[in-house]
Amino acid sequence: MSLQPAPEEQPAHRAGTVAIIGRPNVGKSTLLNRLVGCKLSITSSKPQTTRLRVTGIVTRDDAQIVFVDTPGYQTEHRTSLNLAMNRSVAASLQETHAIVWVVEALKYDGRDETVAKLLPHGVPVVLAINKTDTVQGQDRLLPFIDGLSRRHAFAAIVPVSAAKGSQITALLDEIVALLPEGPPLHGADALTTVSERVLAAELLREQLFRLLGDELPYSTTVEIERFRQDGRVRHIHASILVDKEGQKPIVIGRQGAKLKTIASRARQDMERLFGGSVFLEVWVKVRRGWADSGAALKRLGYDA
Repeated sequence: MSLQPAPEEQPAHRAGTVAIIGRPNVGKSTLLNRLVGCKLSITSSKPQTTRLRVTGIVTRDDAQIVFVDTPGYQTEHRTSLNLAMNRSVAASLQETHAIVWVVEALKYDGRDETVAKLLPHGVPVVLAINKTDTVQGQDRLLPFIDGLSRRHAFAAIVPVSAAKGSQITALLDEIVALLPEGPPLHGADALTTVSERVLAAELLREQLFRLLGDELPYSTTVEIERFRQDGRVRHIHASILVDKEGQKPIVIGRQGAKLKTIASRARQDMERLFGGSVFLEVWVKVRRGWADSGAALKRLGYDA
């Protein structure tokens, strides 16, 4: 009688929700896009670009992770919009199996301390030190990492570069180890739980941050008035909302050139993400006080 070796036991499948948090402009959205492998969350060089919770789903053979990219926690401006964004961050932390706290390499200040105070007890935290590709002399990271390790009992600390894609697999491995055992939460092909309507509004709003001046994007938002799909063609009618009459011609530009560029770039991003043609019409409208109007924020999809 021959003895057959016992089959290797397969590791249990894990699944759960993970919140990505941090102060504005540390690269949370870029990190989410890198983790998922496609552009879901909008980015720009300006802080506070992200306003809504955007989910990104990573499916591996051994796990499925539902990441939630939260807005940067606001400490300076107290509009109804910013308060709604802060509530979104707090809610995400209460509905998660683990947290990825993103800080910028060699740059830790009072705004990060404010985020640290939000970390709930009993939820494991992975510290992702981002933008390591910008550090001259990697030995400078060691004392920085050591100092942060003394501030919180992190489950892991992973230096990463979301822009370059370094250490992303290592970060995923650390996160998976923290998730509960269980079946996938979504289909294997799912990338997000966010509707195409919301994604379209965000991609258009991204171009406002990229193509307008330093201050104007914060006074604007996007409302999708109609969204219809006919086969592989999506017909989208959107309005860019500004707070003051004098802002409208700035968005439109001379002979409509600025608005044409904004719409054209947003349409191209939508077609790449949706995998089909997009017919996009965009108008600019004045809606005074929208950022401090509970009714307007609710209509626009914010938790006012």
